Amino acid sequence: MAVTINTLRERKQNNETFSVLTAYDATFAHMMSEAGVDAILIGDSLGMVLQGHDSTLPVTLEEICYHTRCVARGNQGALIMADMPFMTYGTTEAALDNAAALMRAGAHMVKLEGTDWMEDTIRALSERGVPVCAHLGLTPQFVNKFGGFKVQGRGDEQADAMVRHAQLLVEAGADIILLECVPAALAKRVTESVDAPVIGIGAGHETDGQVLVMHDMLGATTGRTPKFVKNFLAEAESIQGAFEAYVAAVRERRFPAEEHSFKS
Repeated sequence: MAVTINTLRERKQNNETFSVLTAYDATFAHMMSEAGVDAILIGDSLGMVLQGHDSTLPVTLEEICYHTRCVARGNQGALIMADMPFMTYGTTEAALDNAAALMRAGAHMVKLEGTDWMEDTIRALSERGVPVCAHLGLTPQFVNKFGGFKVQGRGDEQADAMVRHAQLLVEAGADIILLECVPAALAKRVTESVDAPVIGIGAGHETDGQVLVMHDMLGATTGRTPKFVKNFLAEAESIQGAFEAYVAAVRERRFPAEEHSFKS
């Protein structure tokens, strides 16, 4: 059966975790969905892992649409999320037009990066039938504002603000919250404070789901390997086996372990 938003909500209600991986083509989408990955993200991470850029900012809407069409052709029932690239949702009108293009390409949900300023945009998308994942914490499209890829939410003021933003965006209609590179204790707090499923990457093991960039979990990382990454191919006999091992480790809450998490 196809995975839907309701599937992920039920997982949260039943205290069951779910797995997410990035994919950018039909072959890998087929393999990971056959392995039991619940959701596939066509991430603007493709700007770094496929195109060789040092950030996600150069990725265009047309490129995400292309890769979404490829993933949709290979997918075997996973929920498909597509990133909205840098400045494609700077206004509500732009967000509506560009989200429509991604949904037509085969996405079941779009992902936006930001905080409370996205409230009106998320409400408008939700009211018009577009499911939304709101990405908080380390939001790579804001790398120049952050001054680099740094852990977010450390300190009481930042932590309290992130909880408020998550609650506000869920109230506006966000169906999923994604937390990137935040202290594990804060991620647990956000997860418990909203009804929507919460996905973590570098956010500890007490979120409702986990996501990794496919290249990272296969050990194909160039440069420094992020703290929150585990190479699942190192202990598997095949790429398919690595996908299956990731699904099992997330389901059994063996990944992420403490060494993959950040403290306040």
